[in-house]
Amino acid sequence: MLRTQRRLAADLLKCGKNRVWIDPENIEEVEKAVTRRDVENLIRQGLIKAKKKKGNSRGRIREVLIKKAKGHRTGHGSRKGKATARFPRKRRWIKTIRPIRAYLRELRDKGLIDRKIYRLYYRRAKGGQFKNKAHLKMHLTMEGILKEE
Repeated sequence: MLRTQRRLAADLLKCGKNRVWIDPENIEEVEKAVTRRDVENLIRQGLIKAKKKKGNSRGRIREVLIKKAKGHRTGHGSRKGKATARFPRKRRWIKTIRPIRAYLRELRDKGLIDRKIYRLYYRRAKGGQFKNKAHLKMHLTMEGILKEE
């Protein structure tokens, strides 16, 4: 039985008992070691060693992270929050309103619409009447304010 030797070796090698490797060809010699010093000598001789720590490979995780960086793996099964948590209402509103306002500004600066019409449509845009720039263009064209481009 090598229970004592294994325990002493684990203590000296600063590892767990399961990581202690004892040379199977020199078991008789290891059995004779009863003191800490004896076990220390066996370690120096290389009859007792500590096995390497096992680690977990991150290779598969890295592959997934690369795909996620490219925007893949974002299907319904991978989503955790509500749609508005993932892309808040405010961000969506900003994305909608900025091009509309920029377009109105552009029309006003070019002189295609006057200040009063600009103000009227600015307020309508703020009220959420137009879902995007194309919708605003269509509205202005139908009203006869803009000629078709």
